[in-house]
Amino acid sequence: MSITSILLRIKENEITIEEAEQQIGLLRFKEIAGIAKIDCNRSERTGMPEAVLAEGKSPDDLVRIVQASMSGDGDEKRILITRVSDAQLDLLVSEIDPPLMEWNERARTLVCARSSSSIERTGGRVGIITAGTADIPVAEEARVAAEEMGCDVVMIIDSGAAGIHRLFPDLGTMVESGVDVIVVAAGRDGTLPTVVAGLVSVPVIGLPVSVGYGAGGRGEAALLSMLQSCAVLAVVNIDAGFVAGMFAARVANIAAAAARNGCDVEF
Repeated sequence: MSITSILLRIKENEITIEEAEQQIGLLRFKEIAGIAKIDCNRSERTGMPEAVLAEGKSPDDLVRIVQASMSGDGDEKRILITRVSDAQLDLLVSEIDPPLMEWNERARTLVCARSSSSIERTGGRVGIITAGTADIPVAEEARVAAEEMGCDVVMIIDSGAAGIHRLFPDLGTMVESGVDVIVVAAGRDGTLPTVVAGLVSVPVIGLPVSVGYGAGGRGEAALLSMLQSCAVLAVVNIDAGFVAGMFAARVANIAAAAARNGCDVEF
């Protein structure tokens, strides 16, 4: 499909102006010298901000992609970069000079922004729980992603099933704070998401973490355990903190928008 074909369909009264605008929006991207195609319309089209996975890219290519993403009036004003290596970070800091750069060492994420103004808050509230301290980096990636979507995030750290009594006081406080959805990050046996989903009324997203060793290690046992949960929950892939955070934020933002419009949203 091309812009010309869309315009011809308008001329023939096959589609409306509004439909044409949507279709043209799907065509917007910026090609960078054979190494990438930047999606210039992602936020407007999907409600999720542009993100760049640094893993697998050379530092030079990553810099070119981020520079192209941030150039031009119609492009994204904030770029979230995930899985950033030390070498990539050093080059990004030296070559890119936006008004705002936010580095999260645990999550290995970098946010570059063309404006120093803060993100507009949506009213959505996301809870994040980690089973252990080793799960924090992946949970932090989820937190950064959710905050980039305008959500407020409440976290509980190190409350796994091996000492489940640690969970209850903080979980009660989290629920009372009005979270719309909870992400539970767990490695090893991956039990905690099932436990939480059986206790709360809001949606739960299981986030398996590549913690563990031997048979079922690298997050495989955690993933399979969550997929076999007897409590109802959604599950993302191993170490997919970005996906969990974005999906949780979508749920929270829909709930917040409904509340603003006078709808009584109860999970």
